[in-house]
Amino acid sequence: MPAAPHGRTAAPQEPTAPPAGARVHHRLHRPGVVLAVIVGCQLMIGLDTSVVTIALPDVRAGLGLSTGGLAWVQNSYMLAFGGLLLLGGRAGDVFGRRRTFAAGVALFTAASLLGGFADAGWWLLAARAAQGVAAAVAAPSAMALIATNFEGPARVRALSVFSAVTGAGAAVGMLVGGVLTEAASWRLVFFVNVPVGITLALIAPRVLTETARRPGRFDAAGAVLSTAGMTALVYALIRAGSDGWGDGRAIAAFGAAAVLLAAFVAVEHRTARPLMPLWLLTGRDRAASYLCQLLLVGANFGAFFFCTLYLQQVLGYGPLKAGAAFLPFVGLQFVTVRLAPRLLAGFGARVLVIAGMACALAGLLWLTRLAPGDGYAAGVLGPFLLMGAGGGLSIMPLNATILGSVDPADSGAASGVAQTMLWSGGSLGSAVMVTVFGSGHTSTAALMHDMDAAFTAGAVFAGAALLVAVAVLRVAR
Repeated sequence: MPAAPHGRTAAPQEPTAPPAGARVHHRLHRPGVVLAVIVGCQLMIGLDTSVVTIALPDVRAGLGLSTGGLAWVQNSYMLAFGGLLLLGGRAGDVFGRRRTFAAGVALFTAASLLGGFADAGWWLLAARAAQGVAAAVAAPSAMALIATNFEGPARVRALSVFSAVTGAGAAVGMLVGGVLTEAASWRLVFFVNVPVGITLALIAPRVLTETARRPGRFDAAGAVLSTAGMTALVYALIRAGSDGWGDGRAIAAFGAAAVLLAAFVAVEHRTARPLMPLWLLTGRDRAASYLCQLLLVGANFGAFFFCTLYLQQVLGYGPLKAGAAFLPFVGLQFVTVRLAPRLLAGFGARVLVIAGMACALAGLLWLTRLAPGDGYAAGVLGPFLLMGAGGGLSIMPLNATILGSVDPADSGAASGVAQTMLWSGGSLGSAVMVTVFGSGHTSTAALMHDMDAAFTAGAVFAGAALLVAVAVLRVAR
């Protein structure tokens, strides 16, 4: 294994040579197509974390699911996704990232097709879990392929688009879910992935550059322990969010996660070819970037859920109108993230991340003052704009810092950790905010009081991310 760049963070703009042994093809004259394939996969994955949310009432009516079963339509996806991300990142290094990426996309497409045809609750839950497995296989390779298919300033520009799609995926899912559910049927939420996935799976082998495989003994013990540990952790967060932090199963799952992940660290420390090289969690800038991602996504995901609740239950919006309400967030994030490469060259990653975290914090603090009579324009439009700008300014510099600090041969593992931080952060933030929110609200006043408390918890996450960026992040301009 190459020497670990402990604590050293290379400037993201510097070109990096492809790994030794990689088959470099003359395909980079179509960078737009290459980038479209990569971000198309990331959009599908991010979109499916939230696209079903607005369709859940129709799913319940169509399949007769209980309230608990309905929650697992979302949870089964997140559980499989979060539990297997580290394994998916390593699989790309071992088998080739293009090959792993295409396999993940193909499996995701097949699982989406099965979900659309589901005629029983167990069928739909199994399809959602299969989607999560496929997403865990494809997502780390998607981010890593940017490092191997783009160099220098082109990589920074590609990361800006990738980061915009990553940050906006959940909000876009709200919009798409509302449009499809109101226009036709909840089944289209799954079927819409099929033509997109088939197209991506067919084009990927033709336009993406394959990476060198890293043959050798596969870290089976690390794979089992990391998968079991992350699955236990995500399950504990899900249980805590739905049943409270004092729930017996949640406590047991947290204990199991602690034991399994500690054993995973011990195994990784000894093995010659670790599933996740532990030095990835060292290095001041890289570690700070991972933590900022976890905290920022934790704040945003929970906020999306409660903003949807406010729009539908307080303002009386239907699925389509509630989804469209997120457009200002998505639009400003895309605009901001397209400007980020120029700002990165002039100001450096640290300044952009601090500015982004400050915007996100301001938006969440604004939401803590939300009242029933505020309406859309006075209540959530301003926070959406601030949070969109915050994500656009910070996500790309964080990704660039992570990929710029490792050798291309380790970009799959580094990307796997980054994706783990992103989606585990979403589960953590949602669990904390839902627990603070509570249940059994009998009036709009009580609903709003506890919703404001949940937004306060989200603001704590964003404030912690800002503190880490100010106190720890020191990446060079």
